Amino acid sequence: MKYKLILILFAFSISLYAQKDSISSKKLNILKNMDMFTNMQMGLRNDFRNGEYQSSKFKIEQFRLEIKGDVSKNVSYRFRHRYTSTFEPQEIDKIIKGVDLAYVKLKLNSKWNLTVGKQAADWGGVEFDINPIDIYEYADFLEYADNFLTGAEITFQANKKHSFGFQVLNTRTSTFNDIYGNVPNIKEAKAPLAGVLNWRGSFLDGKLTTIWSYSAFTEAEGYFMNYIALGQQLNLGKFSIAYDFKISQEDLDRTGVISETKNDVGNAKWQWHVSNTLYYGHWTRISYDFTNKWSIRLDAFVDIAKWKFDDLEGKDTDDFRTAYGYIPRIEFTPWSDVNLKFYAGYVGRYYFYSDYAKTSEYFTAKDYNTGRVIVGIISPLQIF
Repeated sequence: MKYKLILILFAFSISLYAQKDSISSKKLNILKNMDMFTNMQMGLRNDFRNGEYQSSKFKIEQFRLEIKGDVSKNVSYRFRHRYTSTFEPQEIDKIIKGVDLAYVKLKLNSKWNLTVGKQAADWGGVEFDINPIDIYEYADFLEYADNFLTGAEITFQANKKHSFGFQVLNTRTSTFNDIYGNVPNIKEAKAPLAGVLNWRGSFLDGKLTTIWSYSAFTEAEGYFMNYIALGQQLNLGKFSIAYDFKISQEDLDRTGVISETKNDVGNAKWQWHVSNTLYYGHWTRISYDFTNKWSIRLDAFVDIAKWKFDDLEGKDTDDFRTAYGYIPRIEFTPWSDVNLKFYAGYVGRYYFYSDYAKTSEYFTAKDYNTGRVIVGIISPLQIF
């Protein structure tokens, strides 16, 4: 038996050697046009709540393996898997939640491109356009949203300064019931799709850039969500500032900030899902590179949640919650030939609820704040 195995392996090696030239040329051509990255953010975090120390631990905040490349001059692909997310296949698109990107891009001509597969919803705004490993905490809109959805996008590059995109996507990855539960008198849409219009512009020789978008979602029959994001960034050499304004009108509470505070336990009066919510927010990032290796940055944002439902006795305000966030930090990039940086900073969040949200029998809201002292490393390391 041992000798038979040796003969089989010997014959197999001869076969491989005979095909060496043809196999190698194909593989080399593929590898030449392929890049692989490990997108990482990891470090030590020290958590506080309402000013009291909670815990310290090392944590891998982000780890995303990314592969992208060209099959031909007209066909490319991109795959990115987030290992810090669930591995459960989703009911709607049948791919695991942790896969951010899995698409094929077709270059139709010099101006038009078609992308098919799971992709980033082209929300607009600078915050979402940044590599996720460079975000220490998202504002509410992106923190709560399904940001990667399956569908198709057509993009038009009008000129070097302006491009336009239109996406048709699934509105979600999980089922209607998973998100909203059993909602009386509301029918699930047979075609739960979203349309996203996006414009990317460049002005003043690239010093001012814009990422604006409008999105419309079908959440149920006769129930919709309308979302607008207006992002712009000013780059002045070592100094830059970005600002996003976002607003979302939701017939059903898709964002879920208000829904997550409702009191369902033993409350027979609660027979409906939270509806008619309005969210809007401001986000900014200020950056200054005071040397080639050292940078200071500040992210700051405010998120406002309003509940415009008026059919409850005693409800006299639309105000529900206002949340503030600020993330000052310093970043150090020691090597010019390696895209790796060290960071040290603080993530502070404050949550303030209206008197109605804190006293109504329907909700269990309380003001609170959180803090996080962070030290670690970030790198989109290129493997090949």
